Amino acid sequence: MSKKLTYKSTAVSCYIGFAVQAIINNFPSLLFVIFRTYLGITISQLATLVSTLFLTQLAVDIFSIKWVDKMGYRLTAVISHVFSTIGLVLLGILPRVMTHSYVALIICSIIYAIGAGFQETVLSPIVESISDELDSGAMSILHSFYCLGQCLTVVVTTVFIKIFGEQYWYVLAWLLALVPAYNTYRFARVPMRRTLSEEEKTPLKELFSSRIFIVAMIVMVGGGASELSMVQWSSMFAEKGLGVSKVVGDLLGPCLFAVFMFIGRTVCGKTEGRFNLQKALMVCSAGSFVCYVTAAVSLNPFISLAGCALCGFAVSIMWPGTLTLASSRYPKGGASMFGVLALCGDLGCSFGPWLSGKVSDIARQNEQIVNFATRFSLDAEQAGLRMGMLAASVFPLVILFGLMFFREKKRTK
Repeated sequence: MSKKLTYKSTAVSCYIGFAVQAIINNFPSLLFVIFRTYLGITISQLATLVSTLFLTQLAVDIFSIKWVDKMGYRLTAVISHVFSTIGLVLLGILPRVMTHSYVALIICSIIYAIGAGFQETVLSPIVESISDELDSGAMSILHSFYCLGQCLTVVVTTVFIKIFGEQYWYVLAWLLALVPAYNTYRFARVPMRRTLSEEEKTPLKELFSSRIFIVAMIVMVGGGASELSMVQWSSMFAEKGLGVSKVVGDLLGPCLFAVFMFIGRTVCGKTEGRFNLQKALMVCSAGSFVCYVTAAVSLNPFISLAGCALCGFAVSIMWPGTLTLASSRYPKGGASMFGVLALCGDLGCSFGPWLSGKVSDIARQNEQIVNFATRFSLDAEQAGLRMGMLAASVFPLVILFGLMFFREKKRTK
């Protein structure tokens, strides 16, 4: 790292931090089939594992609403990366040495989810606090690095397993732990601006009385569910639901999803202010709905995978776009405002994949659904996974209906 550290160095650390969050949220889901094969984990347990990941982040969001501004940005950022590092290291150890592998996975999920939760609540306000030192569209650019981290996680995982074999997946967990370890060092050194005092911040009571903020909360719930339902299940959906190989499924499913989401967020960041963000969110939510339905019902595996991939572009601006709307309306919302919105997003991230997994598990045991699926040469597991994907299409509709009742007001002073 250069000896002369500037606020751009701080921004780079935040970018890496979002890549770390992408590793935490996506790496375990890429191992779902491996967990089932080597550890005997059921689909329902996998769904609960996802919920544990995001419910833990949700709990951290609640904690952050009050305490991040008091703890300060630096301490919070360092703590977040320490937890992420420890969690990934333990992921490569505990499931292989503990008698109950599922309990081991839950423990690891809670530890690295604490890190991801703090990253989610602190990195956006850090970038917002130094936005005058950065180029326009900084928030969308920041969130685009989540997509880049997600894409690299998929590629590295796929290539590693292809070369070294599934049985050495735990080594990859240790290698990925080097990223948050390095960023811990960076955040201990880069310059930070102070957090807002209680007197300077917009009170939460004022935020909750705002129609704009309420709609932003709804969009965050739907956006988190729309994004993570596809991210968490697309790898298994491609391999087991569509019958393609893991390499093809991961590269054309979750990997292309991340690529398209990266493109969408980058374009949004570079063109910020040139389009109506509310209308763009409505168009994207409708597009996300179409992508989910296409992925679920198409009998052509590559058309289904195209639906999975293009969904990445459709959901790309939901999270950063909502944060931009909120921060422009309440520039002094502080970390507590971002914490509330992150809480709503994580609520969606937890509930969305859980619902998809539960619907999938119920559907594959439903005799009528299985009999109907056999007409199209689908087995019980394929039918269940498709029904789970179809169930997730409700979330972009929640966003669409929420935005239909929203009319943006002029910004207050």
